[in-house]
Amino acid sequence: MVSGGKMTKSLHLARAFHAAGHRVVMVETARYRLGAHRYSRAVDAFHVVPAPSHPDYADALARIVRREQVDVYVPVCSPVSSRYDAESSKLLPDHCEVFHVDVDVIDDLDDKYRFATRAAALGLDVPETHLITDPAQVLDFDFPDDGRTWILKSIPYDPVHRLDLTRLPRPTQAETAAHVASLPIGPDRPWILQEFVEGQEFCAHATVRDGTIRVWACCASSPFQVNYEMVDEPDIQAWVEQFVSDLDLTGQVSFDFIRTETGRTVAIECNPRTHSAITMFDDLPALAAAYLDPGSGLLVPHASSRPTYWLHHELWRMLTRPSRIPERLGILRRGRDAVLRGDDPLPFLLLPHLQVPALLVDALRHGREWVRIDFNIGKLVEVGGD
Repeated sequence: MVSGGKMTKSLHLARAFHAAGHRVVMVETARYRLGAHRYSRAVDAFHVVPAPSHPDYADALARIVRREQVDVYVPVCSPVSSRYDAESSKLLPDHCEVFHVDVDVIDDLDDKYRFATRAAALGLDVPETHLITDPAQVLDFDFPDDGRTWILKSIPYDPVHRLDLTRLPRPTQAETAAHVASLPIGPDRPWILQEFVEGQEFCAHATVRDGTIRVWACCASSPFQVNYEMVDEPDIQAWVEQFVSDLDLTGQVSFDFIRTETGRTVAIECNPRTHSAITMFDDLPALAAAYLDPGSGLLVPHASSRPTYWLHHELWRMLTRPSRIPERLGILRRGRDAVLRGDDPLPFLLLPHLQVPALLVDALRHGREWVRIDFNIGKLVEVGGD
């Protein structure tokens, strides 16, 4: 059973398990009941479940597990559901393995401040990080006069402000105060003030069992990431290997890194869930085995694997920036669409013609403000959304 049916990464895992001969059950919340991926040939059954924060969420999963005789549950979490999926494992039948990070450590990974603190305690490199629960803490902060700049990041997932990389301090105290006042900082909405590290961004996905990486993917990254191409970065892999080993993790964990011009490589944050970089794996039976076979070795994308993209994002880029058309056409030639498969065409056809239109109509009916359409995660990025 896989959750997060609206997202491409859930579809990719469903296809992997199906290709390996397994029966696949997909679940998603009511808002995404018209998700295109439920119509994939890889999905044998689809169920609607309550929102993860609903009191009946875990019981609903348990009912599906019993009804469908599910042996393994692989959560494909949204940012807000990681903890709920970890907690739900306590209520699922004993015969069902939940391939997810334990609830007793998930908060340390999902919380940017606690993650930085824990990684630093292990001797791993992270930026200097301070917990902020009151705007006055930023205004009273003694910014070092050493050329460094700082940024504010929300600890709870914030789909809008997460793209704000405003450097602090601003040229004047008044400008700094105005910026801080524009952010929803408070005891119930903690943020971090973090040293801004400039350089090449990388993202990484690790599927881990008993502290050992079984699936590894690493890509150059950007704030809005919808292109994935494997790169070999031994120092990043070594950082993650030590982290997951020291914590003896089992589950799926994603990381963001930055490498400076001087060669310093620092981890910015950890997300205890599936990364969309999983779409780079085109050997689907091997990917399934890496999740389900405790004796499998390390799996990385084949050298011949083509980079992945989402066609509708590429078309939008060409329409809005015609000067980049040759570059984007080159990406289309070299890569492959993350959703389109000739033997399973309905998800690709229904994503723009059913799933997204249904979400747009729903947002219009309920007066919800949205920022952009994200075909990768299959939703509208909304102010205050998940």
